[in-house]
Amino acid sequence: MAKQLVIVESPTKAKTLERYLGPDYSVTASKGHVRDLPEDRMGVELDDEFQPEYEVRPDQKEMVGRLRKSFKTAAGLWLAADFDREGEAIAWHVAEAIGADPRAANRVTFTEITKDAVQAAFRHPRRIDFDLVNAQQARRILDRIVGYQLSPLLSKKLRRALSAGRVQSVALRLIVDRERAIKAFQAKEYWSVDAR
Repeated sequence: MAKQLVIVESPTKAKTLERYLGPDYSVTASKGHVRDLPEDRMGVELDDEFQPEYEVRPDQKEMVGRLRKSFKTAAGLWLAADFDREGEAIAWHVAEAIGADPRAANRVTFTEITKDAVQAAFRHPRRIDFDLVNAQQARRILDRIVGYQLSPLLSKKLRRALSAGRVQSVALRLIVDRERAIKAFQAKEYWSVDAR
């Protein structure tokens, strides 16, 4: 009899879930992201609405092959990646990579790994939240654009190897603004009056 295929991120979590779900379920781990932007080029179509070009990560090709094979003979698919923006994107990427319809796959999330919480999540599956997937994609695409476009420009203009990132650039700006405010500070004498 075909089993329900459950895909989680962590191998440790896979073992625990398999115990909680019983013999009708086969639980396996994706070990994180299975697809990403290519390592050797931008991978984002700037002239085509910033469309990303995802590919299976080289270190995940074997894993994806095993997942695809398991999916073909499974009674159903349950995506149990972490309950956050990255987990939602991982669930979507896994579905895409193994040839499943991401809009039809069962998505389960839980905030604790207890038998009750896991079984409750499987009683109430939902669909992949594409708003969260899109949020993660926007972050990833922005990271790539900033990293590929701004870092080389900085290095060229300042003649030293520098990098710029979505977060580090904003953090640096906050530090610079604060340092300027400190240097511009001029102490002024003031008096306070307390009345009783």
